[in-house]
This record gives sequence, structure tokens and C-alpha cells, in this order.
Amino acid sequence: MEDHSSRAVRRVIAEMHQNLGKQFSVDEMARTALLSKYHFCRVFHRVTGVSPGRFLSAMRFQRAKHLLLATSWSVTDISHHVGYTSVGTFSARFSSSVGVSPSSFRRLGRSLGREDPYRQPGPTRPDPADTTGPTVRGQVRALPGEAPDWIFVGLFPERIQQGRPVSSTVLPGPGPYLLGPVPPGTWFVLAHAVHRRRPATGTRPLLVGHHGPVTVGVPSRSARADLTLRPMRTFDPPVVHAAGLPSLPRTG
Repeated sequence: MEDHSSRAVRRVIAEMHQNLGKQFSVDEMARTALLSKYHFCRVFHRVTGVSPGRFLSAMRFQRAKHLLLATSWSVTDISHHVGYTSVGTFSARFSSSVGVSPSSFRRLGRSLGREDPYRQPGPTRPDPADTTGPTVRGQVRALPGEAPDWIFVGLFPERIQQGRPVSSTVLPGPGPYLLGPVPPGTWFVLAHAVHRRRPATGTRPLLVGHHGPVTVGVPSRSARADLTLRPMRTFDPPVVHAAGLPSLPRTG
């Protein structure tokens, strides 16, 4: 059963979903949550792992990716639909967060002939990890009954799959992974995948997993981080970066 804090954050996320084009302020979010501004920010970060602003931005880019692949809307129209008044600002932030420009994302998606409009284009399988430097390694597991397909595993500075990962790899299924070389620092190991089997609804649920923070550096030259994939939940930050894997809309 959810506590008061989780219910408050759920209300705010639902409001974000319904009004992605609205210019939300933290004060407005706090009023929706029925919490003070300071307490709301702390609670939201505790429940989701990221700030309210970062979560909202990720939701906007996730929606923009869907619109780029599933509609013929112009980039300008899409930018306004998800809350940006400047198409230049939208394009720059989309490129930084997703890894390619909006027009390139649309072109790559269509050239790959994605039959599922939520599939996102991305790079080919990363090169094998360099084990001469610090590494992060572990096992990716799946819950009973889950059948993940092509698992992306990446190392990020925050608990959100956004921007270029520090190191990444793609697995054909559950099993061991190795990331490296990893620069000294504190990182989050994040993964996502989809079911091999497509349900009757026509879309395959997104599976996610995370571990962290993980600290790598002297004297510890490596770290271990095991992950268990599970269905994505309302409080999980959206997957923003293009990783060559599907990205489904959040379902609450």
C-alpha cells in the first residue's frame, strides 16, 4: 500500500502526463502534491531518484520521440506540443539528451523500417569492454515469467537513462555483463529491455533495472553490480537516450 509521499508524487506525475505542454513550476507541482516546495523536492527525488524538473524533461523527450516516429508533425509543432516555445532550444536539448537531433532520429527510425512506432533507433552493439582499466561487472537477471530481448546496460552519472553513457553494452538475453574502462567516480548502472513475446495489445512492456550508486576508483579499481529486470513503473524515470532498443510510453 502506498504511503502519503508516494501518492503525492503519483498525482504530480499524472498531472505531467496530462499537460506535457504546460509550463510547470516547482511551486505548482508542490501545490498539486499538497506539500511544501522544499519537502516536495526531497520527496520526489527519494521516490523517483531524480528531480521533478529532470523527470518532466525526460517525459517530454520521450513523448517527442514517439511523435517523431508515429506522426508527420514538423519538429516545430512537436516542440510546442511538449512545452518548448523555442524550437532551437528543444532541438539542442533533444540532441544532448537522446544522442541525435530530432530530424536524425526521425530519419533513422524510418530508414530502419520500425513496425512498432515506439522502437527507438540507436547505435550498433558497443565494442567489447577494455579490461585493462577499472570495470563494472555483474549479472542481469529476469523475474520468473519475463523474457527480455536485447538488453541495454549502461553506466550513467544520474539515475536516468539520458545523454551519452559512460560505458555501455548490449546483451542478447540475461547473463553476465562487463563495462569498461570506467573513469573514477560514482555512477548508476541502468538497464532496459522488452519482452520477446508481443502481447495482444500490440506493444511490448518495457523492462528496467538499476543498481547504484556504484563508486569506482583508487584503491577499488572495479565494482560489481547485479541487476534484476522488472516491468517499468510509474515512478521510474523515462528512458530518453537512443540505445537501439524499444521505448514504450509510460502507463502509470
